[in-house]
Amino acid sequence: MPGPLSGLRVFDLTRILAGPTCTQLLGDLGAEVIKIERPGEGDDTRKWGPPYLKDESGADTHESAYYLSSNRNKRSLTLDIAQAEGQALAKRLLATCDILAENFKAGGLAKYGLGYADLKTEFPDLVYCSITGFGQTGPYAPRAGYDYLAQGMGGIMSLTGEPEGAPIKVGVGIADVMCGMYASTAILAALRHRDARRAEGKAGGQHIDLALLDTQVAWLINEGLNYLTSGQVPKRMGNEHPNIVPYKVLSCADGHFIIAVGNDAQFRRFCDFAGAPDLPGDPRFETNPKRCANREALYAILPEYTNRKTQSEWLDGLAALGVPCGPVNDLAQVFADPHVQHRGMRLTMPYPGIEGGEVDLISNPIKFSETPVDYRRPPPQMGQHTDEILGETLGLSVSDLSDLRTRGVI
Repeated sequence: MPGPLSGLRVFDLTRILAGPTCTQLLGDLGAEVIKIERPGEGDDTRKWGPPYLKDESGADTHESAYYLSSNRNKRSLTLDIAQAEGQALAKRLLATCDILAENFKAGGLAKYGLGYADLKTEFPDLVYCSITGFGQTGPYAPRAGYDYLAQGMGGIMSLTGEPEGAPIKVGVGIADVMCGMYASTAILAALRHRDARRAEGKAGGQHIDLALLDTQVAWLINEGLNYLTSGQVPKRMGNEHPNIVPYKVLSCADGHFIIAVGNDAQFRRFCDFAGAPDLPGDPRFETNPKRCANREALYAILPEYTNRKTQSEWLDGLAALGVPCGPVNDLAQVFADPHVQHRGMRLTMPYPGIEGGEVDLISNPIKFSETPVDYRRPPPQMGQHTDEILGETLGLSVSDLSDLRTRGVI
């Protein structure tokens, strides 16, 4: 069964993480993604290692784990858009595409004649998505933007870490990933609009302006609203929750476990299992607002009870009572977890020429009942599909391709 986006083609001028996350998601859902890479250079993340895939002799290849994380279901075409011939080829390919995704600096593609203003008349139905650090407008628009900067400027680092410690970034490029997710949603909405306009006999393309900083601010979620509602700047709380208590990593007889009590009934069941049936009746702890106000007192008491049982006793016992709890897994434990395995979150794909002939990837989490995610292609080697794409799509001959390669266009 073809994916829900089968029949759509993406001209992918993105690199690093935010843009490739977006286009990989579109590819997973069935779109054909043509990844444009600079000849001899390619996506910056190809060099962001170690670790790298090993070839059949055990030597490092040019495919880093970082690059592999967000470039499945794409074909790679090397094309020098700084050359006039490269720009001309790009436009010929765009005539066959529905979507252009790019993450050059604001205005960066205009010097190649590939900015939205340059293309919108020639390609009136093109959905053109620009991903930048700070957007196409505003005082910071000319600046380069990276995930780390967005996390710092957008407030999430001020909320992450221990109360008396230094601000800490999230352990993965979450601002990039979330921006890519917003971008994919925006593209799908723009395609819906385009199709509706086409049904009326009108052009339906448009420009989407996505910024790392904007999307980081957007997903401050409850803490953002805590500030806007109260006027009080939230502080770092480590593993605690500003609005729910108890919600924390607690010690136990053989390590730690997470407790995430979301309501008063769950708190009563937790206390009964802990052997502390009197705690819910304590005036300081009888409701969640009171527990929030008296969190320090409650957290000082709980280890007396939690240290009496092992982690497995807590996890099994509380899960049976419907009280949210869990372990703190390292990544080896994550991928060994029977539920994660059952859900198929580790993906193995054939990859000729590397050690073992296969590559392990992280699966797409979307589960469709009728149009399942289709893993058609592993992340491509740089320029792997250049001849294939230009030959099939534009009808270029072997001699044409040889000539273009000699002149460094491809």
